Amino acid sequence: MSTMLSEYWPHLAAVFSVLNIALIVVFLPWVLLSKKDATATVAWCLLVLFVPLLGAFLFWGFGYNYLLHRVRRQRGEHSGRSKQLPRPDGPPQQTDRGEYDLGELAERVNAYPLRRGNALTVFHDTELAYNALLDAIAAAQHYVHLEYFIFRSDATGMRLLDLLAHKAKEGVEVRLLYDAMGSLHLKGRSLRPLVESGGQTAAFLPLNPLHSLIRVNLRNHRKITIVDGRIGFTGGMNIGDDYLGKSPVLGYWRDSFVRLEGPAVADLQSVFSEDWEFTRGETLAEEKYAPAQPEAGEVSVQIANSGPDQEINTIREIYFLAIISARRRLWISSPYLVPDNGLFDALRAARYRGVDVRILTLLRPDHYISYYAGLYYAADLLSYGVKIYLYRKGMMHAKMMMVDGCWGMVGSANLDNRSLHLNFEIGCILHDAEQVAQLETVYQRDLDDAVPLDQKTLEARSLASRALENACRLFTPAL
Repeated sequence: MSTMLSEYWPHLAAVFSVLNIALIVVFLPWVLLSKKDATATVAWCLLVLFVPLLGAFLFWGFGYNYLLHRVRRQRGEHSGRSKQLPRPDGPPQQTDRGEYDLGELAERVNAYPLRRGNALTVFHDTELAYNALLDAIAAAQHYVHLEYFIFRSDATGMRLLDLLAHKAKEGVEVRLLYDAMGSLHLKGRSLRPLVESGGQTAAFLPLNPLHSLIRVNLRNHRKITIVDGRIGFTGGMNIGDDYLGKSPVLGYWRDSFVRLEGPAVADLQSVFSEDWEFTRGETLAEEKYAPAQPEAGEVSVQIANSGPDQEINTIREIYFLAIISARRRLWISSPYLVPDNGLFDALRAARYRGVDVRILTLLRPDHYISYYAGLYYAADLLSYGVKIYLYRKGMMHAKMMMVDGCWGMVGSANLDNRSLHLNFEIGCILHDAEQVAQLETVYQRDLDDAVPLDQKTLEARSLASRALENACRLFTPAL
C-alpha cells in the first residue's frame, strides 16, 4: 500500500495543485464581482486562496447569493407585482415636527405605499389570534392563502389542516406555502387530506445540498394568511402547539399577530403571490386574487417585505430609519438581540440624543448561540444607557418597534442578522397614534412581567460566561 502511494503521490499532488489553481482563477473574480461588503470580500478571498479546494467549495455553498440572481431573471421574464416598486422622486416630505415622514422613507426603500382606510386588530394573546384565524378561514367563500415558517403536525396544526381540507371540499381554493427547513417535521401524510380535497401545498426552497448549501441558510420566516382578498393576518405567530403556550419547556408564549381588513390586504396578497410564483411557477392574477378593497376603517397601514432576493433589504433599512428618526422614545421587543454594526451604532446614537431606548428580550433561551451572542450586545448597549429587560413570564416572541408614540411596526423580523439579511420577512407598519398607544400599553404591561438587566448582574458573570458570549458573537453574521 505504501509503495503504491509513493508511486502515485506525485501525480495526485500535481492534479491537486492544478485543480486548486483553476478554482482560484475562477472563484477569485467571482468573489470580487458578487460581494459588495469589503470585509466579507477580503475574508472570502483569503479563504479561497489559503484553504485549497475547501475554500472554493464553501463560497459556492454559502457565500454566493444565487437567489438574488435567480429572482432577477424571473423579474426580467415576468412583468407585474414581482418587479421592484417605483420610488418617489424629489426630497422626502417632512412632518409638522420637522422630521422626515417615515411612511415616505419606507416607500423609498421599497416598502409598499401607505394605505389609508384599514381596520386593524393586534392580538397579543396567541389563543385569541389562532381562533380569529380559524373563524376567518371558516367563513371563506373563494380562496385561502397561507404562508408560514413553521407549520407543525401536532393538534394545533391538524385542527387548521382539517379546516382547510373541509373548505377545499366546499370548492374554496386553498394554497399552503411552508418553509422546508422550518417545517421540516411537517409530515406528508398530514397534508394528504388537504391535497386529496383539492388544496395545493408547496415547500419553500426544498432542501437540496447538491444544488447549493446556501438554500439551507436562506429561509422564509414570513407568517401570512389571506382570506378572499378581504382579510389578512401577519405577525410573529407560527402554527403549532408551542405557539399557543402548550410547551412544557417554553411555557406561556407571548406573541403579536395582526388582523387586517381594507386596502392593505392586497399588498399582503402581493407578497404571497410572489413567493408562490417563485416556488410553484404559478402566476396568481392580481385582478382575481388581489382586487382593490374598499375602506374598512380609519387606520393607515404600510406593508413591507424583505429578503435575500433584494439588493436593498427593506425591513433592515426601515428599522435603521426608524431608530435614527426617534426623538423621545424608542421601544423594541425581539426574542433575539444580535444587531449588525449599523443598527448598533444607530441605537447608541439614539441614546446620545437622549432618546428613551428600551429593548425587551428573552430571559430563558430557546436558541443558545443567539442568546449568548445577544448578551454580548446587551452588555455593550447597557453601557450606553439603553434599558434592557428580560421577559420572565414565558417565551417572548413578539417583534415590535414603537417610535415617539406615532409610529409602530409588528411583523416577523427579529432584531438580528438572520432576520435582517438572510431570511424572507414581512412587517406591518402602523401610522396611527391610537394604535401605537395601544402597542405601548401592552409593552408596558410586558415590562411588568420582565426583570431589568443591570450592570451589577453583568459584572457578576463568570469568565467562562464572558468567553462563551464572545465565542457566540463570532457567529453573528448567521444569527
